[in-house]
Amino acid sequence: MLGKITDIETMGSADGPGVRLVLFLSGCKLRCLYCHNPETWLMKNFKRTISSAEVLNLYNKYKGYYGKHGGVTFSGGEPLLQSEFVLETCKLLKENNIHVALDTSGVAENYEEILDYVDLVILDVKAVEKFEYKKITGRDISEFNAFLEVCQKKNKPLWLRQVIVPGLNDDKEHVEKLKNFASKLKNVERVELLGYHSMAKKKYLEMGLKYRLEEVEDMDKTKLKQLQNLLENKKITR
Repeated sequence: MLGKITDIETMGSADGPGVRLVLFLSGCKLRCLYCHNPETWLMKNFKRTISSAEVLNLYNKYKGYYGKHGGVTFSGGEPLLQSEFVLETCKLLKENNIHVALDTSGVAENYEEILDYVDLVILDVKAVEKFEYKKITGRDISEFNAFLEVCQKKNKPLWLRQVIVPGLNDDKEHVEKLKNFASKLKNVERVELLGYHSMAKKKYLEMGLKYRLEEVEDMDKTKLKQLQNLLENKKITR
């Protein structure tokens, strides 16, 4: 089984614990307003293929850098859209005692068995309310909720992440909603706010796509930190 990927990062430091091998898989059902990787939307836009054995070999090549706390992260796009490849690779990695993280929006199918081989789910929370979720992603929130329910049943450790966009969700009300949402979940180890940036404008232009947040400025780092402070609660962050 071959995976279709758009990029590989061999020294990732923001996609799970420790230093990690990060695979960015092609394909995504969502069309988020602030997406900074539109090149991953279509499965056909992959840059190369990779086998499960090649993933393991690549990990072993840099194993000394990953140490006890690193591992492999599947990201995208939406990695679960390539469920057969991800499952096969996860099984191989776990046979070799390698930590596996899944960076996902939860909008996919055929993921229940995959989760049995995943040590950490990094869940992209677009919004916690139905109307806002639809506005941001173009899809119904039910698929996200179904995925989260399975994660809860399987007691999967969670890192929650939400992109904060000026004028869209950069206020205390939205952060309190996220905090309340997280407080009702099991196994939440971390809740992070990610600041919106407009660096993807060039990609959209090159791909002939409309950039829908043309007039939105990058998220102010000071304000982002203030909003992150609202989440400081030992029950849901660390």
